[in-house]
Amino acid sequence: MTVVTLLDAAHAAVSAAPDDERARLRFYERLADGELFLLLEREAEAEVLDPRVFALDSGPVVLVFDREERLAEFSGGVVAPYAALPGRVIAGLLKGQGIGLGVNLGVAPSEMLLPPEALDWLADALAPAPEEVEAVPESFVAPVVPEDFVAGLDAKLARAGGLATAAVLAGVVYAGGRQGHLLAFLDAVPGSQGALARAVQEALVFSGLEAGEVDVAFLTAGEPAAEALAAVGLRFDLPVPEATEPVAPKPPGMDPARPPKLR
Repeated sequence: MTVVTLLDAAHAAVSAAPDDERARLRFYERLADGELFLLLEREAEAEVLDPRVFALDSGPVVLVFDREERLAEFSGGVVAPYAALPGRVIAGLLKGQGIGLGVNLGVAPSEMLLPPEALDWLADALAPAPEEVEAVPESFVAPVVPEDFVAGLDAKLARAGGLATAAVLAGVVYAGGRQGHLLAFLDAVPGSQGALARAVQEALVFSGLEAGEVDVAFLTAGEPAAEALAAVGLRFDLPVPEATEPVAPKPPGMDPARPPKLR
C-alpha cells in the first residue's frame, strides 16, 4: 500500500501551484513541524551529530526522510545510522553552513532539494523570540483575522495539549487608542508561556502575516478579563493529553533545552 504523508501532500500542493505563496508556506510549516530522519555517517555520540554529506554539482547536501522506512529504502535495506529530529532543529543546525537539504530523494513523490538559502530563511523565520510589552486593554470586540491564520493557529494549538486548557482570540482596544488582536491562554501551565507565545508567532509567519501582530496574554479562567474575552472572542480548546507510562531518555535533538551539535 502506498503511503501518502503530510509532507507528500504539502509538496503536491506546491507542485500544482508553484506561484501560490500560501502553498509554499504550508510546505515549510510541515517541514518545520514534522519529525525527519537525518542520515548520519555514524551513530550519534552524546549530543553531537555527524551527518553524512553528499557532494552534488549544486553543492553539499545532507539527506532527510519523513519516514524511517523511506530512509531504509534509500539505504538499500541496510540499517543506517540516523537521528530523528524536528525539521526546525535541522534548519537551525544547518543555518549559515552553506549546506542544502535533500528531502526524500529517490523514494517518494515529495523528493526535492532545498538550497542553503531556503534553510537560512526557515531558521530565521523561526528564530525571533516574542517581545514582552505592557498594555492595558479597555475593551474587546469580535476578531477579524484571515482564515489562514485561524487554521494555522488551530493546528499549532492542537499540538500544545496539556500546556493550557484553552485560548481565546479577540479584537482589543488598549488605553491610548491602539487597536489589535489578543490571544489569551487560560490556565497555562507554569513555564509554558514561552512555548505558547512562540506557537502563536509561528502561526503568523506561516500564514503569510509576518507584518501582522497578535498580542498574547495568560489569564485564569473565570477572572473578569477572561469572561469579557469569552463573550466576544473565538475559543480554541486545547486537547487533554492521555496519561502515559514513563519513557526512556529523549534521543539527541528532542529535548529543546539541549539541542544537538554538528560534528
